[in-house]
Amino acid sequence: MAQFVSLHNHTEYSLLDGLCKISDLIKAAQNAEMHAVAITDHGNLFGVIEFYKKALKANIKPVIGMEAYVAKQPVSTKKREGIKKAYNHLLLLAKNMEGYKNLIKLASLAYEKGFYYRPRIDDELLEQYSGGLLGMSACIKGIIPELLINNRREEAVEKVKKYREIFNGDFYIELMDHGIDEELVVKERLIELARDLDIPVVATNDSHYMKKEHALAHEVMLCIQTQTTMSDPKRFKISTHELYFKNGEEMGTLFGEIPEALENTMMVADKCNVLLDFTKRNLPKFPLPESEKSLDVDGYLARAAHEGLVSRYSKVTPDLEERLEYELSVIHKMKFSDYFLVVKDFIDFAGRNSIPVGPGRGSAAGSLVSYALGITNIDPIKYDLLFERFLNPERVTMPDIDIDFCYERRDEVIKYIKRKYGEDCVTQIITFGRMNARAVVRDVGRVLDIPYDDVDRLAKLIPLTLGITLKHALENSRELSKIIESNQTYKELFEHAQILEGTVRHASTHAAGIVIAPEPLTNYLPLFVNSKTSETTTQYSMNYIEDIGLLKMDILGLRTLTVISESVNMVHHRGKELDIRHIPFNDKKTFELFARGDTVGIFQFESSGMRDYLKKLKPETIEDLTAMNALYRPGPLGSNMVDDFIKRKHGEKEIEYIHAKLEPILRETYGIIVYQEQVMRIAGELAKFSMGHADILRWAMGKKNFELMREKKEEFLDGCVKNKIGRETAEEIFDHIDKFAGYGFNKSHSAGYALIAYQTAYLKTHYPREFIAATMSSEMDQTDKIVVMLEECRQMNIPVLPPDIMKSGVKFTVEDDGIRFGLGAIKNVGKTAMQALIKEREKFKNARHFYEFCEHIDSHLINKKVLESLIQAGALDNLEGSRAQKAAAIEKALNYAHQSIADREKGQTNIFALGSGSGDATHIEKYPPLQKVEEWTRYKTLRLEKEVLGFYLSGHPLDKYRDEVEYLSSHPITGLPKLADNTTVRNGGIITASKISSTRRDPSKSIAFLTLEDFSGSIEAILFADSFKKYRSLIVEDTMVFIRGKLSKREEDNPKIIIEEIIPIEKARSTFTKKVLISLIAQGLKPSELESIDNVVQNAGGNCELHIEVKTSAGERLVLKSEKYRINADNSTISELRELLGKDNVKIAG
Repeated sequence: MAQFVSLHNHTEYSLLDGLCKISDLIKAAQNAEMHAVAITDHGNLFGVIEFYKKALKANIKPVIGMEAYVAKQPVSTKKREGIKKAYNHLLLLAKNMEGYKNLIKLASLAYEKGFYYRPRIDDELLEQYSGGLLGMSACIKGIIPELLINNRREEAVEKVKKYREIFNGDFYIELMDHGIDEELVVKERLIELARDLDIPVVATNDSHYMKKEHALAHEVMLCIQTQTTMSDPKRFKISTHELYFKNGEEMGTLFGEIPEALENTMMVADKCNVLLDFTKRNLPKFPLPESEKSLDVDGYLARAAHEGLVSRYSKVTPDLEERLEYELSVIHKMKFSDYFLVVKDFIDFAGRNSIPVGPGRGSAAGSLVSYALGITNIDPIKYDLLFERFLNPERVTMPDIDIDFCYERRDEVIKYIKRKYGEDCVTQIITFGRMNARAVVRDVGRVLDIPYDDVDRLAKLIPLTLGITLKHALENSRELSKIIESNQTYKELFEHAQILEGTVRHASTHAAGIVIAPEPLTNYLPLFVNSKTSETTTQYSMNYIEDIGLLKMDILGLRTLTVISESVNMVHHRGKELDIRHIPFNDKKTFELFARGDTVGIFQFESSGMRDYLKKLKPETIEDLTAMNALYRPGPLGSNMVDDFIKRKHGEKEIEYIHAKLEPILRETYGIIVYQEQVMRIAGELAKFSMGHADILRWAMGKKNFELMREKKEEFLDGCVKNKIGRETAEEIFDHIDKFAGYGFNKSHSAGYALIAYQTAYLKTHYPREFIAATMSSEMDQTDKIVVMLEECRQMNIPVLPPDIMKSGVKFTVEDDGIRFGLGAIKNVGKTAMQALIKEREKFKNARHFYEFCEHIDSHLINKKVLESLIQAGALDNLEGSRAQKAAAIEKALNYAHQSIADREKGQTNIFALGSGSGDATHIEKYPPLQKVEEWTRYKTLRLEKEVLGFYLSGHPLDKYRDEVEYLSSHPITGLPKLADNTTVRNGGIITASKISSTRRDPSKSIAFLTLEDFSGSIEAILFADSFKKYRSLIVEDTMVFIRGKLSKREEDNPKIIIEEIIPIEKARSTFTKKVLISLIAQGLKPSELESIDNVVQNAGGNCELHIEVKTSAGERLVLKSEKYRINADNSTISELRELLGKDNVKIAG
């Protein structure tokens, strides 16, 4: 095989252009016996650290480079005719650390200063940052090949001379041969030019994919990038299938007549010797106050920690002092004092500015120093949390403190950090979106012009399992594989999709990660500027920030903290005292709420599955909540750990310990290993591991590092034996740990979130209006979540008052009568406009007439569309006239207002303002009367209300049939996702959307897709062709019906009902009602009342069974079926019974 190194390779980080995965590139280089290989992505260094590490691990020299976009004019020149494509390619390789750092500068400046369609640099920047770089002329899009193709040889000569000077003699002419006509023309000219100017030539292959057979998939990828289709004759297309990674033998065949071009690749690779130091830490320095210059940073941290310890504990015991000193010694030794002070500083900033901060998340909550400094608010002593789970002196890693802030004010914290440490030293972190299994099928399907519905059906056959691959989906779904094999088009789709699957699709900003450096960031890494959002981020992703020694941390926006803060503020506003930090953590009513599963809106505990488990668990302590929070994850759920935990808690299953020494460690979790910290405790107590050593065992088990586990197992067994524990018992204990360690959760994290959950539950229990108002305010843009909370209000008998321009805030607020709907939740009005309107409320607070209101508002902010939405939402109902009248008068009212303002400015008076007197009638007569128009029907009023609110508020079209929908449906629609696939269901509701399509096999037959909505939510339903004709007349939007069918759960997130029967809702009661249930309270029941009930029942003979539930004074419930009477369940009978017994004591049932 010819001696050759591939120096021109585009990985997947040449976004939607390169298809080479880095691991595949390294493996191919190994197979080709290359001692080195290069990465040269288009205009960026995204993949450099991943490439560098994987290459070294494979014993291959990594050559770091970039194919730069070089502007033909200075990068400051942008918006000029023809400038869009006015750039060329130039290959840059780093010879040493100076070159690597200059490459970082150029890659950053290309985005920061030169971005215009592409991240561009120019010759001036090249001259400034050329040190340590080696240049190559690139592909036919390079300036030198371009000039030669256009017969401008003299200019090409000058350009070569200039680049030779810029790169201090290290400039090379690239020779390529992909069978492209222009390449063949220019190849000889390049060789001639190189010989004339004594410039070395280098043979390269412009690798964009790994295998020749990937060429077509690469074309599909280019179509995804350019948003075109394969059938588009104008699509961007590369006229060769030779852009695959070639080995030395293949390159020898192409360039055998120019052996030096191949040999020079070895020379170039030998010149490139970048050595990155992954051991060096580049942490920011905390600026000590001037008054503290006598202390070093360790001393300053120690003093702050000791002061904090005194404020945290009423009595500082020797044990506390010892723990604090130990932690400080580790922190000082690991040189992390600055880190802790940096974090403390921005948390103190949040405190000073009333920005809510979470109690702590992740392993940092195990640190007493963190608690003393106010970084966390969870007592690690009380909750038995371990410092070594956070910082392990025996396994040195960068500390990782993640902080939750109020999601509305998170940006204020980031801005503070930037001001404190310098804008150029702080930025957010990049993240890459990849083409996962479903997404890539949709992308490729679009490119291949396959109908959307077909692609959608195929995509939805792929399970939603996290990390699932197309290969796995095909292997495990007979239906999917059968469809693919039977259709050549689908087969082609999946072939391309499997090649593209997992490839990087786009770059975006990580939701939480930021990086802080001691010097400008471009001294360490390249920066990226998102052209769509203008956000600056790192070019290296989160995983590789720590590798280069930089401090990364998660500054998260947590919505729940905002909810807690706003709830407390509303409580204070109503004149009540509440300090959420000092609420009792043994509140009986709060735990009763958890035990009832009444946790809608409760942080981490509101899913239906979790609520079911809470009802079984009946938690009584924060520790129970902490454990439940840790257990409610796929691993423990799938292994029956949760059920086992619950049975042990209630004494339904015996709690057993393999050895007595395990009892104090596992007592709080009823003998089950729930937490990673328990694994560490077991290793420490039984095998006498240090906590640092125990953390290494925990880490090995969690990561399934079997080699390290084998090593630690022997140490564990030896330690147990020395501790007088039999080897067989020790073996059993280790196997037990190994079994559960994979499921073990970080207790520090779980405790922190259990604390937040308890706070929200306490608020819901004792201040339900404030809590629900704050929750709805935090979800104003999420209609589905507002609907859930509105139903919760109904269940809790909390009235939700309609929006009112005179009373509502932008957010939801609490009034004596209930919760007032927030104006900001109305669609099309804008929160900014509503804030401005509320500020001006004083001007129109006495307005009675619609024209008068319009006269006092800013028409630039409150335009026709805004007024229309306010009217439809009912926010102007307190003004004279109906909604229909005001809607019809909008334009006239605005024109009147404009004219009135103009007349006032001229000193004139409108004819309608000549009335006198102060009475209401006279006040109204000052303005033009509203015209008589056709009033909106009740249904139209509700429909328009839903359009602007996203749901029905003042009523519901189904209100007339509430009994039918609530009692005769098998489940509320929101409860259907919990059911098993193919379950028979029956649901009443209103059809809010419908679509009728022809079937693919027989266009003469039809299939219907409809959306059914009840009081809880909506679901899609499908009526297939065999039943379509029978029910066609009922498939009309706004029709109220009952449907019966089978639940289809191919998609876990969106189950559907396959319809078998549809009936009009008015027939539901007579069709489905099987019994009437009445509830009586035995104590205090008068004979006369019984006689009245008996009279109603006797006069309402029918076919339904009568069931009587009797509630005794002892709290027992006895249900008796009447053998004497059968009853009619019509409206008249039910109404009479409810008048006697109360609405909730009479129900119908199917």
